[in-house]
Amino acid sequence: MKTKLSILLVLLCFLLSPVFAQEKTKKELKAEKEQQQQKEIETLINSKSFVFEAQKVNPQGGRVIILDYNTYFLKFNTEKTTSDLPFFGRAFNVAYGGDGGIKFEGVPENIKIEKKKKSYILKATVKGKDDVYNLTFSIFLNGGATLFVNSNNKASISYDGEIKAPKTTESDKK
Repeated sequence: MKTKLSILLVLLCFLLSPVFAQEKTKKELKAEKEQQQQKEIETLINSKSFVFEAQKVNPQGGRVIILDYNTYFLKFNTEKTTSDLPFFGRAFNVAYGGDGGIKFEGVPENIKIEKKKKSYILKATVKGKDDVYNLTFSIFLNGGATLFVNSNNKASISYDGEIKAPKTTESDKK
């Protein structure tokens, strides 16, 4: 009885070993996922169409402020760039009753993309209704990004967050 059991156990091990050998290790799966994410980020940058979602604000001469909700964004597109970002810092020339944030809509100009070892630098200038904004994105291959905003009427400020593909709605498809 013991010999039959041991023979059965050996046969079972031989049958199951090819199944385990074909499975990918966790490292291989993680590397594949990272590579796929890098391709997606490169595609977004090359298409010049993405959404930056701010998670932290770094005001000039101030402390880092963590944003609670993912409601602050900058939608970058070659046709129209829209921004709704908070502003903390010194404003030089703001209209009476004006909005305190960095909110604008405009067409980006002078778009330049520079590839580094593990990141991209994207620079653009956008003319809003009341100000001109110089945008500098440092975009990393894992999707993390830093946005530096310089304007004529406000002190420079930077935001940490991530970039994502823009969401398509039914009206965009028609």
